[in-house]
Amino acid sequence: MQLEIMFVVRKKKEVVSISEKPWKSREDVKKEIRLCGWAGGITEFIGLVFAVLGVIGDALNITLGLESMSWFLLAIVAALLSITPNMRQMVATHLYGIESEIEKQE
Repeated sequence: MQLEIMFVVRKKKEVVSISEKPWKSREDVKKEIRLCGWAGGITEFIGLVFAVLGVIGDALNITLGLESMSWFLLAIVAALLSITPNMRQMVATHLYGIESEIEKQE
């Protein structure tokens, strides 16, 4: 089943469809959801580790390889990098749900 994104123009009462198939099958969507969940979780965990290292280094007033501020900056970068896979996972889950609803109606 091909996903179709429908745009309804209310004034003209026309239906314009854009036929794009971002994934080959439902299994590809499931793989994408798992992969993006895994990637987002890993980058969030790395950001948490960087933040903890920054807090420990600042509390003990020692340098743990990098200064505390550098650890915090790395934590911010890791948190920003985790946004991309999480957003992709949300979009894939949403499209998977839309396709499931369309199949139920048919």
